[in-house]
Amino acid sequence: MTGHAGILGAIADFLYEDESFGIFVLVTVVLGGGAAVLAGRAVAGTWRPWWQVVVYTLILGGAVRFIHFALFGGTLLSLHYYAVDSAVCLIGGLLGFRVARVSQMVTQYRWINGRDGPLRWRRKKP
Repeated sequence: MTGHAGILGAIADFLYEDESFGIFVLVTVVLGGGAAVLAGRAVAGTWRPWWQVVVYTLILGGAVRFIHFALFGGTLLSLHYYAVDSAVCLIGGLLGFRVARVSQMVTQYRWINGRDGPLRWRRKKP
């Protein structure tokens, strides 16, 4: 039983530096990830390429790190925690982009494309 607590503690230390897992979830996952999903949808909605989501989420990762610093006393200039925050934002941004792009492809080109799940579309058979 002690081995599991040690592994979970190591994972917790890797993901967040705050005293509470709730702070990590609130700031990084809910606020940062939610903003990244919206940014990804906005990029897809204007038919821009996916790599722009990466640029925006790297900037957003810095903003999330600043919120941890300003409100909860986290480390501002930490490459490790910036990478964790940015990775969470990147996952949310790319998911938002993909869902929006699939929706675009099946609604605007419905005579050629059909939905094949939430993250894919397929060509309709003639």
